[in-house]
This record gives sequence, C-alpha cells and structure tokens, in this order.
Amino acid sequence: MKNNRKTLPEPKLPQRRFINILAEEVAKTLVERLPGLIPHPKNKNRNSKKKIRGLTEKNPIFLDTSAIIDGRIFDVIALGVFTGTFVVLESILLELKHIADSQDMVKRVRGRKGLDLLESLKKGRGNRVIVLPDTENIKNREVDEKLINAARNHKGRVITCDYNLEKKAAISGVLAINVNTLANSLKITAVPGEALHIGILHKGKEITQGVGYLDDGTMLVVENASEDLGHTVDVVVSRIIQTTAGRILFAKKI
Repeated sequence: MKNNRKTLPEPKLPQRRFINILAEEVAKTLVERLPGLIPHPKNKNRNSKKKIRGLTEKNPIFLDTSAIIDGRIFDVIALGVFTGTFVVLESILLELKHIADSQDMVKRVRGRKGLDLLESLKKGRGNRVIVLPDTENIKNREVDEKLINAARNHKGRVITCDYNLEKKAAISGVLAINVNTLANSLKITAVPGEALHIGILHKGKEITQGVGYLDDGTMLVVENASEDLGHTVDVVVSRIIQTTAGRILFAKKI
C-alpha cells in the first residue's frame, strides 16, 4: 500500500531561527513565573549544606558564658550595634544552667538573668539565636577551646568578658570582642587641663582626697577635697592613669 501521508517541508533557516528564539522566550517566561516547579541545583546544594553543618550564616556571633551573665552585651544588641545570628554552644548553655543552680546567691541570680536575657533575645525580632551541639571530636575539650574552635570553623566572632579567652582567640586567628574593652573605649575622654564640675561622693585612699565619678562611671580623684563630701566642686584634670580596670582621672580644685 502506498503511504498517502504528506511529509511537511523542513523549515527554512530563517524560520528555524525564529522557532528557536520563540522556544527560548517561552522557557524563560516559565522559569520566571513558575520557579517552584523547576528545582534549582544551587538551592538544593545550599539546603543540603545547611542540614549537614547546622549553621551556614555569614559572620555568626558566638556568645561566651562571661558575656551572657554580665548582661551588658544584650543592651548593645538592643541598640542594633550587633545584628544577625547569635550562637550559644551546648556546653556553654549547660555551664549557664549550672551557674543558675548554684548555691551561691549572686551566681544563681546572674545565671538565671543570663538565661532570661538569652530567651528574650531569641523571642526578639531581627536576630536569630542558635544552640550549636558539640561535635564528637571536641566533646572532651575545655569550654574555651570548644568556643574558639567553633568560631574558627564557622568564620564567626566571639563576644566575651574574659581577658584570657580574648588573648587565646587572637592567637588562634579568631576575632574576640571584650565587652570591658568596648565599654572603656566608649568612656568620656578627658585631657589634662580640662575643667569639670564634679560631685564628691566619698574619700579616697589618702586622707585629703575626695572621689567623684563622671556620667560614664570613670573615677575622678580630687586632691584636698575630703572636706567637700556631698558637695559639687569645680576641678581641673591634672593627670590620667590607664589601668586594666579602666582610666582614673586625678584633678585639683579650681
């Protein structure tokens, strides 16, 4: 039998180009309008990575026990100075719980306050709090070592009030921000010869000295001001001493 079907003529070159262009445009439109129907390989890899590592955010901030129980860092976070993902290691959370259950009343209050502040941070908007479990290969290490190791592996920063931890982190190539250093950096800067108006609150180490404080808590020792307790006097700064606890100003009455 003869085949009566007619074979369609093959499109000419200009027609084929037009069909190809039209097909590409249709495909682009589908991808833009229906992205959920077409899996994206990059997104798939990203999700897999997140499940494996548990933490893929850039520059996470690791909170140390000392910074949490100190509490001041949460006020700084509330101002928006630090934002993003905050990480608490499982071992640090356990350390906080032990402090909160301590027989020492001061430690117990600080531990419970730290847990409450963490909970408030977790419930707040704009930031994320993650509890990161300890990995098998570091479970038997010290808490400081675990913290530095985790921050280095996840390319994060550490916030602490511990001077020794700050130095250990620096040696390991991890940026550690000491809350005490931050607080001292924000204190009022005074220079010798500057005049101040200060209230004398108590006597100094020497009998003739009177002591007052600036608004930021900086101690100011005034010579020959022991008899001015409870009064406000005009003074001029004579010298400044830098200590590990901060700056101390010395002044003379005008």
